[in-house]
Amino acid sequence: MGDFVERTIGDLTVRIDRLRCISSSNCMELAPEVFEYDEEKICAFKQSLGPIERERLIEACDICPVDALLAFDASGKQLVP
Repeated sequence: MGDFVERTIGDLTVRIDRLRCISSSNCMELAPEVFEYDEEKICAFKQSLGPIERERLIEACDICPVDALLAFDASGKQLVP
């Protein structure tokens, strides 16, 4: 697996920076439909994503204490961090 993992969710593209992740689990607590730990205890996307509200997904990315989660809108504009 690379240093970055990306997935399009609705009209957002979410990127996980695996090197920055400190496994705080804040994102998983706010968006358990989307995030889980992988075998290395690093934030990962669930294989099968559940439905999630756009604003809650953005908030789950924004709550990361080390900015390991980035969210972009459909035009490519970075929304968080």
